[in-house]
Amino acid sequence: MTQVVVSPKYQVVIPREVREKLSLQKGQKMTVMAKGNIIVFMPVAPLKHYRGFLKGMNAQGIREKKDRV
Repeated sequence: MTQVVVSPKYQVVIPREVREKLSLQKGQKMTVMAKGNIIVFMPVAPLKHYRGFLKGMNAQGIREKKDRV
């Protein structure tokens, strides 16, 4: 696990091994969320990128009918 330092401007550098593993590019947009005490960075991708992402997934038991809107 690699550590990073938060700069005085609250910036962090994503380590090279992570950038290469995720094929991140300069100028690419990221979504940032806080989950409890964890910061999550997710690369933003066009909707086309997610086509077929859940193909073959078993949706049984994921959501009850009463929970549906």
